[in-house]
Amino acid sequence: QVQLVESGGGSVQAGGSLRLSCTLSEYTAANYYCVAWFRQAPGKEREGVASLDSDGSATYADSVKGRFTISQDNAKNTLYLQMNSLKPEDTAMYYCAAQYGQYCSWRIDFRYWGQGTQVTVSS
Repeated sequence: QVQLVESGGGSVQAGGSLRLSCTLSEYTAANYYCVAWFRQAPGKEREGVASLDSDGSATYADSVKGRFTISQDNAKNTLYLQMNSLKPEDTAMYYCAAQYGQYCSWRIDFRYWGQGTQVTVSS
């Protein structure tokens, strides 16, 4: 069974940076997969932040373009989200997710989810 565990969250001042990590169990052994970062703030619906497919193609939400970078280290079987120029609006619980398949978008239904890591950005 695929397992995902997030880490790296915390509190940071506006303008600062954080790097989130997500370890994935055996997932990259598949020929086609989709991994993504989501976030959910109090009183708001969960929203997609970034996605990455098997070919290394990344997609970003407009709200984070130019500030966030999704990447992976296959040797460590780890997914990352580098977050720069953080804003208070970025405050949320961040989740990583994974799904098998050739089509990749945060709009698909992901089967596997991590437990989440909290990111808090103060003014």
